[in-house]
Amino acid sequence: MTIFQKKKINFSDRRGYIRDLFQNSPKDHCSIVTFNKGAVRGNHYHKKSTQYSYLLSGKLTLRYSKVDKNGNIKGKINKKIIGPNILITHKPYEAHAFIANKKSLMIAFADGLRGGKDYEKDTYRLKYKIIK
Repeated sequence: MTIFQKKKINFSDRRGYIRDLFQNSPKDHCSIVTFNKGAVRGNHYHKKSTQYSYLLSGKLTLRYSKVDKNGNIKGKINKKIIGPNILITHKPYEAHAFIANKKSLMIAFADGLRGGKDYEKDTYRLKYKIIK
């Protein structure tokens, strides 16, 4: 199940604020992802890894759905408009794809293989793209 969490400010003073994304939960990978308006990213799922997407700025349309062991869509393809400060949890066997409504900036985290030379080891491209 895809989980959406609006992240609140944990501490604020004259210097600025601190917003916690995770607590007591180290991640295996973290990257910055940029989107130009109209850019499509994703159209994949992971079999073992959990991916977390946190939008820093901009606006994205997310489409997501469960998939079976072969990557076939199971049930409804859901749609949600995402703005800043939303943390999305994509569990294994949940296909996800984003299209940028405007220029956007995201941080992506993962539990499991995802970064550097391991980027494609647990990334499975969808045969039927949920965003074209």
